[in-house]
Amino acid sequence: MEHQVFVPVPADRLATALADPARVARAVPGLQQDAGAPPVAGRLKLRVGGHSVTYRGTARVRAHEDGTYTVEGDATEARGTGTVKLALTLRLAGTEGGTAVSVEGTADASGRIAELPAEAVSSAAARLLTRFLEGLGEGAQEREEEPEAGHPSVFDAEIPPSSLDPGADDEDGEEDAAEDAEGPADDFADTGVPPAEAAHARRTMIGRSAEEVDHAPPRGRYAPVPAPQTVSANQALKWAAPAAALAVASAIVVGRALRKRR
Repeated sequence: MEHQVFVPVPADRLATALADPARVARAVPGLQQDAGAPPVAGRLKLRVGGHSVTYRGTARVRAHEDGTYTVEGDATEARGTGTVKLALTLRLAGTEGGTAVSVEGTADASGRIAELPAEAVSSAAARLLTRFLEGLGEGAQEREEEPEAGHPSVFDAEIPPSSLDPGADDEDGEEDAAEDAEGPADDFADTGVPPAEAAHARRTMIGRSAEEVDHAPPRGRYAPVPAPQTVSANQALKWAAPAAALAVASAIVVGRALRKRR
């Protein structure tokens, strides 16, 4: 088996990706990793022509001193007894605009896949290798393009002026004096409140606590207008009932006294 794939990524980045088992596993198309298993282990569905075979197995990638990489894998059919053993050698060659990856190796298979046409099996294997190397290159490129997020230091934060600093009070006093000297602000003109009344309200709030200011009733034209007091019929009946009872009791007493005299 011989195959060649061009990956638009420098050779050093692609070599770094091949040395990372987790990135290799993410690049295998359709691999469903098993929980608690090695990084390159799980279920893989291989489509050959109009057929599909699901395998469960593992793969290992090893780097050598001569710059080549070997891929060894073995798998078993998920619903059968067929097996596949794979031994590939990858060579990376830097070219203009990327890396040329040459793949050589052998594969031994038994079971359902051995019954399918050899051309269809070779085409499916070449397509799987191409997608794997292209996915590995895309992952390496995205990892390189990720911007390094800056973490601002707490020592770079702006420190607010202390309330105990006497200079801060002086600056506030100068700003207030400058505002008073400039005349009425624009917001007084928008709301229609005369500057004299605003100045009086400001003077009355000086020396009072925040709670007193928050809970103090408004004064001046903003003072609440008391609701007109109306005498309802209930208040008149409130005094009429005792008076009637007293009159009835007095009449009874006077009537009894007159009977006794007779």
